[in-house]
Amino acid sequence: MPMLAPPLFALPFPQIDPILIELGPFAIRWYALAYVAGLLIGWWLAKRLCSSPKLWGGKAPIAPEEFDDAVVWIAFGVILGGRIGYVLFYNLPYYAAHPLEALTVWHGGMAFHGGFLGSILAMYLFSRRRGLSFLSMLDIAATVVPVGLFLGRLANFINGELWGRPSDVPWAMVFPHGGPLPRHPSQLYEAGLEGLVIFTVLMLAIRAGALKRPGLIAGTFVFLYGCARIFVEFFREPDPQLGYLAGGFVTMGMVLSLPMLALGAWLVLRARHRPPLNAGIAA
Repeated sequence: MPMLAPPLFALPFPQIDPILIELGPFAIRWYALAYVAGLLIGWWLAKRLCSSPKLWGGKAPIAPEEFDDAVVWIAFGVILGGRIGYVLFYNLPYYAAHPLEALTVWHGGMAFHGGFLGSILAMYLFSRRRGLSFLSMLDIAATVVPVGLFLGRLANFINGELWGRPSDVPWAMVFPHGGPLPRHPSQLYEAGLEGLVIFTVLMLAIRAGALKRPGLIAGTFVFLYGCARIFVEFFREPDPQLGYLAGGFVTMGMVLSLPMLALGAWLVLRARHRPPLNAGIAA
């Protein structure tokens, strides 16, 4: 990639304090609020979905009140999985040398793919414990995840982190900690694709009856997220401790997203060949 000269003009980065409120030693950060808001909105939306028999062709396989407890399990799965995933996938040599630092989650460092696996494990254990449909649980979770992704990527932008590669596009920005060159605001690309676009597609699919086939929404989300993440990785600066893995363009985010394409396609195909829920009632 040719080196770009420092810009004569670039969009100014909005100077939003990452800390919303600071009370003595306690600070409320936008990033933490994004997690909390994503979980609360997701909990509310999940209950709404389970309260609508029309979307399921009859009674929903999961009662709305089940999500009063499920949200706690999922929160732990996301946080623990996200942190463990970051430690293992993105900075293992450092944390192997400084193991106690792996516990300092307030210093940052979360991986979506780790949180994804952690939440799946949490939902599997919860559904087994309560005797619920695991695939339908995945479908509901997949529908609400884009809300959290949208808010989380906006928080990344406010923090001025996970910026994009150097660029001369008219909307490039000079990030406070990203050096003098203008860069892609890749956090906003991810917020749009992983959040708004995927959420819109899933809601349209649900209105068309996708929840009646367990696993269809989950597979659609997993496949679309893999596509969106791989696409955005072409504009996002890779983590400095990893850099490019091969060919000068392959990143860890791409590698971790490739299995999601296969998993998503498999879930969709399997769901399409499964009889719909409440088929006997509809008949």
